[in-house]
Amino acid sequence: MTNTSTLKHADKVAAVLELALEAGEGLLRLTPTWVPRSFLHPGKRIRLHPDDYYALGTERGGIDERWFASTTEAANENRQWHEGLSFCRFGDQQFLLRDAVAEMGARLIGPSMWETYQRWPVYSKFFDNMGPIPHHMHQSDEDARLVGQDGKPEAYYFPPQYNNCDNHFPFTFMGLEPGTSKADLRRCLENWGNGDNRILELSKAYKLQRGTGWLIPPGVLHAPGSLCTYEPQWGSDVFAMFQNIVEGRYVPWSLLTKDMPAEKHQDLDFIIGQLDWDKNVDPSFKDNNFIEPLPADSGPGWVDRWVVYGRVNGRQLFSAKELTVAPGVTCTLRDPGASGWITVSGTGTLGKLPLQTPTLIRFGELTEDEVFITYEAATRGVTVTNTGAEPLVGLRYFGPDVFSTFPNVGDHRQQG
Repeated sequence: MTNTSTLKHADKVAAVLELALEAGEGLLRLTPTWVPRSFLHPGKRIRLHPDDYYALGTERGGIDERWFASTTEAANENRQWHEGLSFCRFGDQQFLLRDAVAEMGARLIGPSMWETYQRWPVYSKFFDNMGPIPHHMHQSDEDARLVGQDGKPEAYYFPPQYNNCDNHFPFTFMGLEPGTSKADLRRCLENWGNGDNRILELSKAYKLQRGTGWLIPPGVLHAPGSLCTYEPQWGSDVFAMFQNIVEGRYVPWSLLTKDMPAEKHQDLDFIIGQLDWDKNVDPSFKDNNFIEPLPADSGPGWVDRWVVYGRVNGRQLFSAKELTVAPGVTCTLRDPGASGWITVSGTGTLGKLPLQTPTLIRFGELTEDEVFITYEAATRGVTVTNTGAEPLVGLRYFGPDVFSTFPNVGDHRQQG
């Protein structure tokens, strides 16, 4: 980022953070956080300038992700020191959101969440690829702790505003066909070095639908398709790739075992044992994981909808809402918890901060589309105004145990 001073010392962060919170009335401007993946092919819909998808070098891979309100580091090899971490911007200075939370945790994320986690324990991203990615899973807390990490449940929402085209494969394989045995899966791993290990023959693909989503518990195999995806998730970057060749690209064994104990890297029973077998072969997989939007609140000229909801193994870990405000309309958001906001359409204001949906973003350029809504601001209420000629649409995601009333997966089927 040009003409910017990055603050790292706690005393300096605290002073500027206080000024930023006062000026923004509890809102913090965030700058774009770009993340490359060396083994994937960018879908080029996240509004990064076409010249900048390889801004970190071709050896790092193309940029196919933008992370929002993140205090979680991206688990990439040869990574930048701040890769995956969001910066707050105030004047000509910037500082990590992670450092801001460490300084004023209860004010920013709420006393209960701060007391329980001592961090902002979730993040979200745009995940955007030209084609499918390998069939993989994210470890449970129990398995991730074996390597000093947290597990990672996640959820998907496919925003229409970022999906003007399907790209190459708008289908996602999820789970395993009922009746699949562990011996079937073991043969796929045994054949890792003998061409395509054919794991997708054991799974089912679902056609992705704009404006809908999925809840993916830990230990569940999934091979995300080529719609640009908004992904609220737990604050971890653990994964295990179970597919060895995707669209002719070879996936190394190291990406299967990277988050497993070193002594278990050739133990196929251990590797397969990290899967939640019952959830993978669930004959009602779609009924138990598919999400459609549900109304949350509304008023003249505006509507707020749940787009990510549901419990993971009985726990409310994260959620997301989509606010749509008609031209010339003002509404007030009151949430019981902090959130990370990204504008996906239109122009307007969020409190005192201007909102502008970018068309193209140069790598390192500042934008006016992303905001962290602190606990203090959210509970007090934030005014949203559409100053443009098209709908103002924003996505915001929340952390654990924020809502006392919370939808379950499948509740959309009860709508008339």
